[in-house]
Amino acid sequence: MNKIVKYVLIALLIFGILGAALFFIKSNSKSAITYETSSPFISNIEKKTVATGKVIPEDEIEIKPQISGIIDKIYLEEGARVKAGDLIAKIKIVPNEQALNQAKGRVRNAEIALNNTKIEYDRNKALFDKGVIASQDFNNLQLRLDQSTQELQNARADYQIIRKGSAGGSASANTNIRATVPGTILEIPVEEGDQVIQSNNFNDGTTIASIADLTKMIFEGKVDEGEVAKLQVGTDLKISLGAIEDEELDAKLKFIAPKGVEEAGAVQFKIEGDVVVKEGVFIRAGYSANASIVLEKKDSILVIPEALLQFDKKTDKPYVEVSVGDQKWERKDIETGISDGVNIEIVSGITEEDEIKQWNKTEPIKKGEEDEDENEDSEESEE
Repeated sequence: MNKIVKYVLIALLIFGILGAALFFIKSNSKSAITYETSSPFISNIEKKTVATGKVIPEDEIEIKPQISGIIDKIYLEEGARVKAGDLIAKIKIVPNEQALNQAKGRVRNAEIALNNTKIEYDRNKALFDKGVIASQDFNNLQLRLDQSTQELQNARADYQIIRKGSAGGSASANTNIRATVPGTILEIPVEEGDQVIQSNNFNDGTTIASIADLTKMIFEGKVDEGEVAKLQVGTDLKISLGAIEDEELDAKLKFIAPKGVEEAGAVQFKIEGDVVVKEGVFIRAGYSANASIVLEKKDSILVIPEALLQFDKKTDKPYVEVSVGDQKWERKDIETGISDGVNIEIVSGITEEDEIKQWNKTEPIKKGEEDEDENEDSEESEE
């Protein structure tokens, strides 16, 4: 019996040794990871930022009435092209009863004064013709008559303005709302029958229409305080419009705000740029747009893909691993310059002949492993 136990133990020991040997051989039969290499190359780098904003007319003019009343007729529609002097709308005057009554009273007083002066003038003229009174006294009466006549004319004109909006119903009457500049009507925010208020020292007045020249557009956007110091007036911009695909417009930076505005915890600075409108491209006021701005640019410099960089855990300084033999690597500290997010400038540390280790290249997933992952995901979802 003891011999049988002894043989069983020996057999188990032998099988254990064979299993361990097979596991060791299988584990070491896996191929070692082979790293590929990439060499530095000469290229150009542009460091850019993007400002979000919109495209608006350079000058937008608001047309306001010179007299209060009700919109009687609107002759044009939004989008119509106009010349300076074109009739846009007409206002019907609704006179204030008190002001109208006072104006009528001034007219009556002027008529009474003129009649009285004329009677006195006629009586003294007969005496003057006979040589009874001096010419100086008669001239004073002539002056009073002329002044009374002019006062009556003024009173009647004021009465007509209050009642009809103009003194003589001429084409330049205050009731006629006309374009003051050539351009396109962007908006008519009133309708026929709406009451409007005149523009004066205490009130901006009701806007009848807004007009702008859509061939003279500007980009208006905002940039972060961390980038505004790198901008300069005259810098070229590339404007892309959300409403017009595959179309870029050229622009030139003309204004950088001296004061920032805090938005969502970040300070933003307003910028403006003159947009060059291409022939055949129609831009509507208010299109959303992005402006690509080149902050820094270097030509013909030594660069590497930024993905090749590694960083020291203690000093956080960049380095790369350079090939010194078959899958043998040597660490080299480098000095970097500007980056565009894909490639980065190499100032010193390596040359164009060096071969750099692609240390973080993703290994392709094998078919069997992909199926196993899918099965595991399906099992987890079922659970």
